[in-house]
Amino acid sequence: MSENALVLLPYLKDTPDTRSPDAKLDEMTALTKAIQLNVVQSSCVPLREIKASTYLGQGSVEKFSSVIRENKVDVVILACRLAPLQQRNLEKLWSTKVIDKTALILEIFGQRARTKEGVLQVELAHLTYQRSRLVRSWTHLERQRGGAGFLGGPGETQIELDRRLIDEDIVKIKKELEEVKKTRELHRQARRRVPFPIVALVGYTNAGKSTLFNYLTNADIFAKDMLFATLDPTMRQIRLPDGQTVILSDTVGFISDLPTELVMAFRATLEEVLEADVVVHVRDYFHPDTDAQKEDVEAVLSDLGLKEMVDEGKIIEALNKIDLFPDEEREMICKQKLRRQNEIPISAKSGEGIQRLLVRISEMLNKNRMTLSLKIPIEDGKLLSLIYRKAVVLERKDYSKTISMKVAVRSEDVHLFKNFMKK
Repeated sequence: MSENALVLLPYLKDTPDTRSPDAKLDEMTALTKAIQLNVVQSSCVPLREIKASTYLGQGSVEKFSSVIRENKVDVVILACRLAPLQQRNLEKLWSTKVIDKTALILEIFGQRARTKEGVLQVELAHLTYQRSRLVRSWTHLERQRGGAGFLGGPGETQIELDRRLIDEDIVKIKKELEEVKKTRELHRQARRRVPFPIVALVGYTNAGKSTLFNYLTNADIFAKDMLFATLDPTMRQIRLPDGQTVILSDTVGFISDLPTELVMAFRATLEEVLEADVVVHVRDYFHPDTDAQKEDVEAVLSDLGLKEMVDEGKIIEALNKIDLFPDEEREMICKQKLRRQNEIPISAKSGEGIQRLLVRISEMLNKNRMTLSLKIPIEDGKLLSLIYRKAVVLERKDYSKTISMKVAVRSEDVHLFKNFMKK
């Protein structure tokens, strides 16, 4: 039986924000449901100021005390960053578990991580979060998945972790992560020797990246209408309309106000984006906050070192979920975007617009290629295989002893065909 949860979004009334409190509350409620908690009530809580002892004002604390009792609430989730003292005081006043946004996201990450690196990253994030808190505030936590979970009840399992023990664990996990990263770097080097261009899918959590990935690759990656459905990069080969083979990479979804511990701990999960030849930003175009979500994603990409790509508009935007719009509005959106090469309306569910998206990916990959005219011996199968692997064949004419070809080649690969270029 799932635990009952109360979700609260405290916000300062006079502080401007690009997102409405209601939209933020909806997102927090979706996050809570993502770990199978039963949300009995969710509320926005306007504040004049943040109280040092309880974050919320006394009136709000008393109001929600009765809600907690009447609904038999097992855990209260506040969509903010609580200080350890505020968390403890609220737990005493409400006689129930209280966690903040960081703890909730960490819990989700703990449930979703699948690869060794993902599990280690979650554990590192847990420990970094604990390290920033007063040690004695953590005695209500329990061990889960070899790490610290946040939803264990008080008294179930006592964890007495002092800073020295946490630091030792952090050092140990960082060493393990370095080993995992070395293994991934070896895999990347092997791919470079092939090498196929990398196309990375990025986007706000629940934008439909994994659904698009599944559509393009026929893979059975976990894709559900649930926030943070994907935590580990998943990679598959696909063939583009012009015959090119590329590696498609699905990445973890971004979210607004992602806590610092998570940005640092999950940076390695986004390393594939830095390796990418083309970045496809999958947007939930039907979402009321789609523009604010776009800003959040672009801010993270800039932080990762892709500011130039963002500024110069070198990222393809896949405007997903257009199947949810009424027919007339959908047609209008598609007509408007026809003139914009890098904004392509799609439906990862129905497949609408996908072909145009793939063609655009091909065009962007070919933009930085040189066109060569080659003349190769017809019996040189090894060279022919290399050409099809490293280049895009634009024209081919077979003669009795030679093959005449026009190909598009990346500048760094031109030297491979220098001896066969037509004078």
